[in-house]
Amino acid sequence: MRTTGSRPAAPRGGFSSSFGALAATLGSAVGLGNIWKFPSLTGANGGAGFLLVYLLATLLIGLPVMIAEITMGRQARANPISALRQLTPEDARLPWWLIGVAGVAAALLILSFYSEVVAWVFAYMFKALTGNLLHADPGRTQATFDALIASPLQTVLWQWAVLVFISAILLMGVRGGIEAMTRKLMPLLFVLLLLLGAYSLTLPGTAQALAFLFKPEWSRITPAVVLTAMGLAFFKLSIGIGTMMTYGSYFTPGQNIPATATRVMLADLGVSLLAGMAIFPAVFSLGFAPSAGPALVFITIPAVFAQMPGGAVLLAVFFVLTAIAATGAMLSIMEVPVVILCEHLHWRRPTAILATLAVLMVLGAGCALSLNLLAHFRPGGRSLFDWADHLSSNLLMPTCGIALALFVGWVWGDRAFAQALSSQGRTANAALARILGWLLRWVTPLLILVVMLAGLGMLGGAP
Repeated sequence: MRTTGSRPAAPRGGFSSSFGALAATLGSAVGLGNIWKFPSLTGANGGAGFLLVYLLATLLIGLPVMIAEITMGRQARANPISALRQLTPEDARLPWWLIGVAGVAAALLILSFYSEVVAWVFAYMFKALTGNLLHADPGRTQATFDALIASPLQTVLWQWAVLVFISAILLMGVRGGIEAMTRKLMPLLFVLLLLLGAYSLTLPGTAQALAFLFKPEWSRITPAVVLTAMGLAFFKLSIGIGTMMTYGSYFTPGQNIPATATRVMLADLGVSLLAGMAIFPAVFSLGFAPSAGPALVFITIPAVFAQMPGGAVLLAVFFVLTAIAATGAMLSIMEVPVVILCEHLHWRRPTAILATLAVLMVLGAGCALSLNLLAHFRPGGRSLFDWADHLSSNLLMPTCGIALALFVGWVWGDRAFAQALSSQGRTANAALARILGWLLRWVTPLLILVVMLAGLGMLGGAP
């Protein structure tokens, strides 16, 4: 094995416990998509049938790559670029460390547009807490949202406020910042979802909502639906951009990685389903359409809660939990370039965080302004916001996912992977390592390739 690669300029941080690692990793996997995209896609694509296809795709695509990334990170105790340098055998001909470079590029692109969507969430949380958001008329809620994204000043300032907030947490370190925050936020997220869900399930639209989410409609499981489930399984767990490898490098030596990753997958699924049960009874009770996408969060939900007793409180709770979901995801993604700057350029952590913040403020402003001031600048028919989404989601992430699967399955090798997965014999999972190795060699990269081709429009539809 190579032992080259920059050593960290200072002792590396790490999670203090198994629960801390679980909370942080779950915080990375849970994001805005749990609140609106997953429940809506489940209902729109066959309910329980779609869920079964999604779970199967997760076992074949998302979970193997997630386990592989965490294992590589813990084994190397380094950032994604250095980890790949260390783990690549001497006789390997390809520069596999470039996967880490592509992952960092994807992370920066994701943050440049995702931070703008999170900015809308934080703006709405403030509006909800101050009571300035409740309108029963969807036309007024549409006008409120349009006014927000049409304002160059509001879009940029809210985005910068979010980036500064995330940077402030990162400045407190791995344990004092990331772990401490996610240990508090993840339980709070579940509590708020349970409270909101318990209330929603008392509404007249409960039966219709539960049927929307869980009643199988097998005739609707088409090839396009399967592609949607496969794509969701890949993108949902924050794989392919170095986040899981980075967090894996902070895991304790004896932690059971497959068990932790499985718990993260199941808890992530639980958050999505709880969100659906919290949102859709209210939506159906008042006759709204459960559309997918930002419209549900920023236009439909305020109009729904405005017509309910205690709507102001419910709306504030909803946007607080949505902000919590977004915070955990942003922390993990932003940590990727930060740790690389610390370990490759020997920068102090505060300097690396401020440099990353500065870059993201510039890139993010471009995406934010492409919705208003630069709306007419559409190279290739896409806005800067759309290009950042397209390049990261449909090109860089799946390419990195395929490359990581091939690296573990063919280059790193079964013996090295099995030894690292078992924590040098601390946990007995040799049979699981063989199954994962087979999946990573043959099945997972092929399925991710299908997801990639669909996302690029080469299979007649995008996931």
